[in-house]
Amino acid sequence: MHTKAGGSSDVFIRTLAKSLEPQIGQKVVVINAPGGGGASQMSKIRPAKPDGLTLGINTLTHFTGMLTNLKGTFSQDDFSWIASTQEDAILLFVRTDSDINNLDDLVAKAKATGGQINIGGFGPIGSMQNIGISMLEEAAGVKFNWVGFNATPDITAALLGGHVDVGVSNLGAVTSFFEAGRLKGLGVLGEERLSGLPDLPTFTEQGYDVDNSWIQVRGIFGPAGIPMETQQKIADAFHKAMRTDDYQQYARNAGVMDSWMGPEQYSKFVDSVTKVAEKQLKAAGVIE
Repeated sequence: MHTKAGGSSDVFIRTLAKSLEPQIGQKVVVINAPGGGGASQMSKIRPAKPDGLTLGINTLTHFTGMLTNLKGTFSQDDFSWIASTQEDAILLFVRTDSDINNLDDLVAKAKATGGQINIGGFGPIGSMQNIGISMLEEAAGVKFNWVGFNATPDITAALLGGHVDVGVSNLGAVTSFFEAGRLKGLGVLGEERLSGLPDLPTFTEQGYDVDNSWIQVRGIFGPAGIPMETQQKIADAFHKAMRTDDYQQYARNAGVMDSWMGPEQYSKFVDSVTKVAEKQLKAAGVIE
């Protein structure tokens, strides 16, 4: 796991493990290895035996990382890309006592302060969430100050403590704060509103032209060389566990969409999304 306990990917696998363990007849041991936007986790997975027993959860940040801060350290070919599991839009949020209530307020404040708005999100400049913010900057003609964290709990702690002005995350890791009335949303980067926050409009609905295909994707990966038959068995086991009532209730509450790609399809997706990431990173001026 590339995040600390309590992050969206961590919550996902710990929830799914309850349905997965009875199927595979083994305990799922979750090891958190945050740091370097996935580098700590990937350094544990790459040298593992290709027997399907050491796996990781990946997000788009793995692909942006291999084009930026992890370029030359890790490459796509170092790993087996086994299955997709979730699609998950990111959202912007503030404390409920903030004077920022929507994207127009945020943009106006950024212009008034010369960009002195601190936005806290996962990963360094060039991460999945950072690129989403770059899209908003481009659409609105403003600049924000990016503050990168290793886990969503750190983002919410910094926001509630007044150390950053705005947070960015997926809904799953911050649902409890919305339910407790401690956070309010500013907008969702995605085609549609989140089922868990149906009153929160998208960036596009608020008049900001962004690439709505830029949504978080969570998948299962392992070291290179896992036999295709083993990869298919892993994909089938995860997807079967995702159909259970307990998992489905969590997924709907978190506002995530299920994703069902197997090894062949997911590997092709990784190729295509890496090309999209490269385009977005160039547009954001992160790579040449």
